[in-house]
Amino acid sequence: MNPQNTHNLLIGYILLIFGFTGSHRFYYGRQITGTIYFFTLGLFFIGWIADIFLMPRLDRTADITYIKGPYDYNLFWVLLTFLGLLGVHRMMMGKWGTGLLYLISGGIFGLGYIYDFFTLNEQIDELNRTA
Repeated sequence: MNPQNTHNLLIGYILLIFGFTGSHRFYYGRQITGTIYFFTLGLFFIGWIADIFLMPRLDRTADITYIKGPYDYNLFWVLLTFLGLLGVHRMMMGKWGTGLLYLISGGIFGLGYIYDFFTLNEQIDELNRTA
């Protein structure tokens, strides 16, 4: 196991179940291909199937790219995915103002929720670097 293991391969494979939405690609910090997968149903399911074999590489790349620290990427991705519209992930990061704003506005009408899918890894990375 990599001591710098920031992302979990099992969570990546679980997200791959919904891979035609690009969720696993966003999880590993691949926003551009995540967006392409979202709009093309995983490159017409071909890229989705290919990613079954590419997942270990995506995991290793994320482990190299992002800094491990007190803020756990896996926890925050689960919070964002299931409770993101309520802002729970933002409150857990200490961003109480925007967390409460998400809570009363449905993730600022869904746009903030989408923004966090694009930037969550970088937000956590920044928190881990300053911790």
